[in-house]
Amino acid sequence: MAQIRGYMTFRRLVPLLIAAILYVSASATIGQRTLAQDQPASPLLVMISVDGLRPDYVTQADAHGAKIPNLRKFLAQGTYADGVQGVVPTVTYPSHTTLVTGVWPAKHGIYANTTFDPLQKNLQGWYWYAEDIRVPTLWDAAAKAGRTTASIQWPVTVGAHINWLIPEFWRANTPDDAKLLRAVSTPGLIAEATAEIGPYSGGVDSTVEADKNRGKYAEWILEKKHPALLTLHLIALDHIEHETGPFSPEAVTVLEGIDAAIGGVWEAAERVAPGHAIVAVVSDHGFARTGAQLNLFSAFRQARLFDIDAKGKLTDWRAMPWVTGGSAAIMLKDPTDAALRSQVKDLLTKIAADPANGVDRVLDAEELQARGGYPTASFFVGLKPGWRTGSDAEAPLLTKIKVGGTHGELPDLPDLRAAFFLVGPNVPTAKDLGLIDMRNIAPTLAHEAGLELPSADGKNMLP
Repeated sequence: MAQIRGYMTFRRLVPLLIAAILYVSASATIGQRTLAQDQPASPLLVMISVDGLRPDYVTQADAHGAKIPNLRKFLAQGTYADGVQGVVPTVTYPSHTTLVTGVWPAKHGIYANTTFDPLQKNLQGWYWYAEDIRVPTLWDAAAKAGRTTASIQWPVTVGAHINWLIPEFWRANTPDDAKLLRAVSTPGLIAEATAEIGPYSGGVDSTVEADKNRGKYAEWILEKKHPALLTLHLIALDHIEHETGPFSPEAVTVLEGIDAAIGGVWEAAERVAPGHAIVAVVSDHGFARTGAQLNLFSAFRQARLFDIDAKGKLTDWRAMPWVTGGSAAIMLKDPTDAALRSQVKDLLTKIAADPANGVDRVLDAEELQARGGYPTASFFVGLKPGWRTGSDAEAPLLTKIKVGGTHGELPDLPDLRAAFFLVGPNVPTAKDLGLIDMRNIAPTLAHEAGLELPSADGKNMLP
């Protein structure tokens, strides 16, 4: 009988126990939901580099007849610079490394596009490898904060610690380069994306269609992998500007195609991170129109500063130009050789003294190091807009060339100023920052994304 009473009591208690469990569970769920709502969502930072984009393509779009609605939105909806004073030299690889580190090339270790290789033993190798970067990057800062990262076509990223990586890399410019790119990218990433959106346009494919393809890959990675930081490098504008000069009808048409790609990536960022997407459009350098060439190799050969055999192969050298578009670093095999230094200085002074040679100025090692460029060089020759450097020892000192464009000159020349546009939830609208230092971009983006980059020499522009 006692057992029966106990059983009946238990049956009466079961509904009460179930109700209590449901109440506790519901309370916990509501509490978790409230806590999640109280905690701000992690920001998404997207940085898109348009290689060779001068700011006045956007700030003066009407004057150039450029139909670029997405880029023009940055002027009204965000913060922008009238110009970015870049690094020495104003070329792609050192500039892109400054954009993610906030320090000058002498400090981050990427001095030019190509490595100094006077005897051509490196087969025209570039600074492709991330292990050459000597300071922390934005990707490192994100990883330290426990966030994931992605990058597409960004220079100096082969071997970088990036979760979803497709670096800028090529070697032979043959179809086998696609295999090489898959080998140095995140394993399986290109194959997975290709199955859904088609083949990747890698290597040195510099068509606007290739840039649109890279934009689609960026959208796919944002939507499928959800990185907290994504960097994307678009290269078609730089290529067409080299061919036809800045603001040519061809360049404007290419930029309009790039604008559409930017719009797609921006929309994808807003879809995956509504209300907390930070999108920056930057560039590495501006562009100057060219029509003449100064070939320092001709002058150095006449001065017997390097030796060439009967087959035209360089066999030895004492002083050599390291050319980068509109400038050249001058390297001495023995920088302690005072007589050699004096000989080279006299030669450069003579060349620069003739206005017909297009030299803007010559910096010595101390002046060059003060500007954070080429710590191993003894001199730097910067050309005026309208000029580029040659690299053929058989060619004359001066040559008239087909009208085109170049960069590499000193960054304080207005034509060489780069671009910076930024939108985000806490970014002031319609704010003009004026002329800014390129080193300020990485710490500003880190601040907006809640990351720490104490190694940067630049400063946050939006406190």
